[in-house]
Amino acid sequence: MQYQDVLGLDHIKKHLQSTVQNGRIAHAQLLVGPTGSGVLPLAVAYARNILCGIDNDSCHAQLNNLAHPDLHFSFPMPSTIGSSSTKATSDVFLQEFRAFLLNNPYGSLPDWYKAIDIEKKNAEIRVAEAQLIMKKLSLKSYEGGYKVVVIWGADKMNTEAANKLLKLIEEPPKQTIILLVAESEDRIINTIKSRCQIIHVPKLNAAVIAQGLQKNLHLSESQSSTVARQADGDYRKAVQFSQNSAEDLQFEQWFVQWVRTAFVAKTKMTAINELMEWANTIAAVNRETQIRFLNYCIEFFRQAMLKNYKADSAVYLSPQSGFDLTKFAPFVDGNRMLEVQKQLQEAIYHIERNANGKIVMTDLSIGMTRILHSK
Repeated sequence: MQYQDVLGLDHIKKHLQSTVQNGRIAHAQLLVGPTGSGVLPLAVAYARNILCGIDNDSCHAQLNNLAHPDLHFSFPMPSTIGSSSTKATSDVFLQEFRAFLLNNPYGSLPDWYKAIDIEKKNAEIRVAEAQLIMKKLSLKSYEGGYKVVVIWGADKMNTEAANKLLKLIEEPPKQTIILLVAESEDRIINTIKSRCQIIHVPKLNAAVIAQGLQKNLHLSESQSSTVARQADGDYRKAVQFSQNSAEDLQFEQWFVQWVRTAFVAKTKMTAINELMEWANTIAAVNRETQIRFLNYCIEFFRQAMLKNYKADSAVYLSPQSGFDLTKFAPFVDGNRMLEVQKQLQEAIYHIERNANGKIVMTDLSIGMTRILHSK
């Protein structure tokens, strides 16, 4: 994985390359950006640049398989392996992770959890993983140069593990580079952030995504352009759209059921029971899926609002279930959108912090009913 494999982000690539060329590599860096922007492949390309330079053919050959002895990976894992009491660390799934990253460099953490069948488990970076990182970085470099660790999902690091790594991040061994990769800067403790050089990786523009789709998926120019607009700066989402993701169809069905039930709740006494059943259905899936669904709802409401305000050029959503966005749009004006977004973001906040899913979804469904019926 090299810089040319990473879509767009030319200004950040130039900055990272210059730090290597000038010998001014910060020992601890935090790369923050949405998964679909390419923040993980960017970190891996940077690690390759640090370890191999330009002309080291044998080093590049190793990095082609992500198997360089001085490149280490860390990522969220469940607390134990399977049904045993053995503490899980990234080394257990390192081979699977390399294959996942090579085949799906823009994949998200939920994609990774699905790949190794831990979707229903609470995955974090815990103390056992922090101890493993410290052990690896305390050893001498195998090749005699830099050692690099890429910590993917650094915002999934629990407080105990973060405190364990604090001293290492502040004063790592000589020629040791720590690259933390995260989607949310807010979920990383301040003592870690203050010791890192922070690089914000933006969403990709539609033209860059369209070019990527044409090159990698061989879509036509018109088709790639349409999909790129839908993706909202997220290449992973663009790939999913181009492949007609089954998950999005499920999300649409859940959303339509929810909205239709909420609309009739004022006149249909049994609607409250249907809303409770809906809440139980959503609460039954894993937390990552719940969060993705709630973000999908925010975007669906946003598209309806744009339709309401005649901003048709920005409307890409085309429901597959027969739901008429044109008829729904008049119910989503700016004021309602603010309330809707507030309710959904609060629900995401509580789900992320392990609140009871049934309670969160029930409260959300009732609150949304009130908003849709407000004048």
